[in-house]
Amino acid sequence: MERMLNVIMRGILGTIAIYFINSMLESMGISLGVGVNVFTALTSGILGIPGVLALYAIGIYKVL
Repeated sequence: MERMLNVIMRGILGTIAIYFINSMLESMGISLGVGVNVFTALTSGILGIPGVLALYAIGIYKVL
């Protein structure tokens, strides 16, 4: 039960982090486009901060 709660909390915090990072990048004129959806929340929930970084790495790779 504790692990499940941990994954849920990481998913929520990761989704909030993605939202604020997207807002910051948008204000700088950079449109990277990491969406906020179930899959990104699940990725950040399972992997944590490295998962969020991986999502942005994939976004950068798509731009290149």
